[in-house]
Amino acid sequence: MNGVWYAGIGAAFVLGLLFVLAYARSRPPAGRHGTAPVPDDALDEARRLAQAEASALRQAAQAEADATRRSAETEADATRRAARADADATRSQVEASLAQAREQASEIVAEARRAGAAAAATLTAELQRQQGVQAARAARLDDTEARLDARENRLDQRAAELQVQTDELAGLKDRLERRSRELDAERQALDAAAEEHRRELERISGLTAEQAKGELLAAVETTARREAALLVRTIENEARSEGTERARAIVTEAVQRVASAQTTETVVSVLHLPAEEMKGRIIGREGRNIRSFEAVTGVNVLIDDTPEAVLLSCFDPVRREVGRLTLEKLILDGRIHPHRIEEAYEQSVAEVDELCLRAAKDALADVGIGPVDERLLPTIGRLKYRTSYGQNVLGHLTETAHIAGVMAAELGIEPTLVKRCAFLHDIGKALTHEVEGSHAIIGAELLRKYGEDEAVAHAVEAHHNEVQPRTIEAVLTQASDTCSAARPGARRESLENYVKRLARIEEICQSREGVEKVFAMQSGREVRVMVQPSEVDDLASSVLAREIAKQIEDELTYPGQIRVTVVRESRATEIAH
Repeated sequence: MNGVWYAGIGAAFVLGLLFVLAYARSRPPAGRHGTAPVPDDALDEARRLAQAEASALRQAAQAEADATRRSAETEADATRRAARADADATRSQVEASLAQAREQASEIVAEARRAGAAAAATLTAELQRQQGVQAARAARLDDTEARLDARENRLDQRAAELQVQTDELAGLKDRLERRSRELDAERQALDAAAEEHRRELERISGLTAEQAKGELLAAVETTARREAALLVRTIENEARSEGTERARAIVTEAVQRVASAQTTETVVSVLHLPAEEMKGRIIGREGRNIRSFEAVTGVNVLIDDTPEAVLLSCFDPVRREVGRLTLEKLILDGRIHPHRIEEAYEQSVAEVDELCLRAAKDALADVGIGPVDERLLPTIGRLKYRTSYGQNVLGHLTETAHIAGVMAAELGIEPTLVKRCAFLHDIGKALTHEVEGSHAIIGAELLRKYGEDEAVAHAVEAHHNEVQPRTIEAVLTQASDTCSAARPGARRESLENYVKRLARIEEICQSREGVEKVFAMQSGREVRVMVQPSEVDDLASSVLAREIAKQIEDELTYPGQIRVTVVRESRATEIAH
């Protein structure tokens, strides 16, 4: 900072000299226009004043450089050298300019004096600031040294305390070692006395210690076994008596509190007609309409002498419901022909799907088990048209869930999870005609696939003991299922066997290559197999019918005979504009 000020002063001084030189050159020489020359004494006086001022400035710069060298020696040296060089240059320029412009010496000296005074004031202020900074730095160093001295004192004090504690611990260790040796000596003395006492007892009793211990343990064990057997027998009798009464009360309470309407499911639906002549329109010319209806829907239409009514027969209740809705739409529309039958059939399929979804949501709202995965709702809804031994499966699930909830409440268990297990336990029956295996295992795999809780899946797969039940929910699901199925009039064995036989007939036909659709009709006395004409020709159709009939004879037991009909149909459709 001082070097900058010195450089500024030198630059100002040089600029002043240059100005004087320029001014002197611009003036005419002495005596040319009658002007008197400047006296030599005045010039000498001006020179002496200039030299004295330069010397004073040099001394001030030197003194300032000496004062700032202690804080920044490198910067002071550079500043001093620059000041000296500037002073020398200034002095040479002053001496050269005095010869040319003596009359301006006084003004230059005055200007130099003012500049020197300003520079001196600035340098004084800077020096004072540097001294203040140095004083503050010295104060901080003193403070730091004081803190370090205090920390060293504390460390010395702590070291002395640790040394005292070490000495105390060494003394305590010596005392503990002496006490340990004393205890070892006392233990050895006690062991010797005990051994002597044991030998004396053995001599008096005539038995060794091992023999006496064995006899004592045998006596205690015999007594304990006898008392334990009596206690176990008492507890078992009380538990059996109380458990039987408790279970009977719970089951009775659950069954009595559930009052569900039960109707016998059949494989025949009755459709009432608005007029008797509608039967002829359903049959069509040479039976064209009825054959097309049966081929599209897979539902057998029975037209007899019953006035204003026809029967729809099919072992698959979903397919039978679709056929019933299709025939109702045809009757209401009045147009009955093959193309209209296909349109009505597609509309009925969509309507049945919507009915299944609505039935599933209603059942969930009825039992109150919370939401289930949306992808499970169509499967649950199809159970509305399924039967198990003549019992409607969706109604059976609802009834089972209510019974399970009552049982759980009587046992003091949270009923929501138990009701959820009971409601979903037969969901696999909606897929048994599509997937091989037990409906319990199929249902459990389906629930796991859609993220259902593992406790629910286990209860479903264990409700027929394919898997050993491990939870109270699984046991209550079994009990509630049995209560719902065992009610008088709830199920009918023969209907279930009949439906299984029809499903197996369709499976046998569907397993053949080139088969598009299979319908078991006429109560299982006729099977119609629709094949793809591009894959099965006329000769292969005859062979396929014979092979299917042979497999049915080998695998199934049935009354009468079953007719197998293979239908190979080709269609060509064009639209006239």
